[in-house]
Amino acid sequence: MHVMQYEITLPADYDMGIIEERVATRGHLLDDFPGLGLKAYLVRERGEGSPVNQYAPFYLWAAPEGMNAFLWGPGFQGIVDDFGRPVVQHWTGLAYEEGPASGAVPVTATRRRTPLGEGLAPGRAVADAVARHAREARRDGVVASALAVDPRHWELLSFTLWAADGDGAGAGGPAGSESPAGPDSPTGPDSPTEEGERYRVLHLSAPDRDRLGAGRQW
Repeated sequence: MHVMQYEITLPADYDMGIIEERVATRGHLLDDFPGLGLKAYLVRERGEGSPVNQYAPFYLWAAPEGMNAFLWGPGFQGIVDDFGRPVVQHWTGLAYEEGPASGAVPVTATRRRTPLGEGLAPGRAVADAVARHAREARRDGVVASALAVDPRHWELLSFTLWAADGDGAGAGGPAGSESPAGPDSPTGPDSPTEEGERYRVLHLSAPDRDRLGAGRQW
């Protein structure tokens, strides 16, 4: 599993309805894209818990061929033509889980980034994170959740799709969520406990979602 996201930050007075219309008219084009596990069309809006207006699509690729076909094909070129070429962030997949609400349409997404300290054994830190991710994915309202790592910057990424604001994804983060920190946490017991960035999900394309597997990716 390959994890990918690019963030397009927009002016403070930008009409986010333009992005909503873009997704409404074009989002379906990837509904049968080969190799795409899922693409969540994400936005966050200034003044609604976010400091910026942003369009930030998030991808889980079931096959590298699909990711390459998108990046070097007309799909990504459309983004470049309309917004300029964004930085494409990329992580190596560690685990994927379907949640209790896997059959629901996701409404909200959360993204949490956690640095891995220099003094930690990478294998132990990742194993602990995968076990914690499996527990967190069983929370009420979770549609699906992925865990990934950036080994260049030594950072963990947790991404979760939620069924509805009222089903585990309230304004302060998913209700009943476990703290990412603790004595066995990769960042230690003093780590912040917030869930991270929150987004609205405008559309979900998931043609090869069943190919993402379950649990750890090795």
